[in-house]
Amino acid sequence: MFNSTILIVPGLGNSGPEHWQSIWEKQFGFTRVEQQDWDTPVCADWINTLQQYIADRNPTEIILVGHSLACSTIAYWAKEFNVAIKGALLVGPSDTEADSYPTGTTGFAPVPLNKLPFKSIVVASTDDFYVRYNRAQLFADAWGSKLVNIGAAGHINASSNLGEWQAGIELLKELDQ
Repeated sequence: MFNSTILIVPGLGNSGPEHWQSIWEKQFGFTRVEQQDWDTPVCADWINTLQQYIADRNPTEIILVGHSLACSTIAYWAKEFNVAIKGALLVGPSDTEADSYPTGTTGFAPVPLNKLPFKSIVVASTDDFYVRYNRAQLFADAWGSKLVNIGAAGHINASSNLGEWQAGIELLKELDQ
């Protein structure tokens, strides 16, 4: 169904079994990037782990599917390593600079505003507790990403009850072309 190597990149706390990332991983056999510390992550560790997964594969065939803190992780990784992958689907990017962002992460603020060296789509909700829509729009503009507004869908996670999230699959197919 997909021509690319798809790497699932969960955010803070990992993605549980009801999360669309986990459903996609199981349904399509995608590879999950397994971080050492899901609850008190250090940015440098997360981007180095991501780089290890990418270095083991052909970068020009990789699409990253990031959620929440993984969006910042991917932006930091791109800034550090400047690898031209095929693309990235960046869903519900958290605003690590906001008062609403949970404590316990290290090195993820400020949110990087560098242009990404690959095609990307940012998916944002109008009522995401972890990022105001105008901030998600700022991130998308800075990253050179297409922005998709999916309306009131919360943090676009398991609580959003998206199931296999067919609309997200269509966005992933767009990057896979």
